[in-house]
Amino acid sequence: MNGEEWESLCDGCGRCCLNKLEDWDTGKIHFTNIACTLLDDNTCRCSNYENRFDTVPDCIKLTPDTIGQYSWLPPTCAYRLLEEGKSLPTWHPLISGTMKSVHDAGISVQQKTVSEDGISVEEYEFYLVDWADQDPTK
Repeated sequence: MNGEEWESLCDGCGRCCLNKLEDWDTGKIHFTNIACTLLDDNTCRCSNYENRFDTVPDCIKLTPDTIGQYSWLPPTCAYRLLEEGKSLPTWHPLISGTMKSVHDAGISVQQKTVSEDGISVEEYEFYLVDWADQDPTK
């Protein structure tokens, strides 16, 4: 798979762009609805994808070699699904033919987030959500 094909697997849900908290005792990851400063809440895409590491140095670059390291990826993530040997769902843009399908299926974070700008890490616990690591179509 070339780079363009790999990138096309992203369904544009925006869930990976949500800030997360890790319970140090259990290792469990808890999602917040606090989005990366670069996430466009309407399109659920990075507003400066090509230069994102300049603004967000800890942004993660998913690759075929490292995808298995990110157990926090939501169960709907195409990268995770393929890593687990599963098929893409019918709402995935590569299957449906439209980027709108990820929003229509309720998979995306569209209009569900707040920007991390102005929120201190100490406040993140007030923004915990339980929907970001679940598949609403099941």
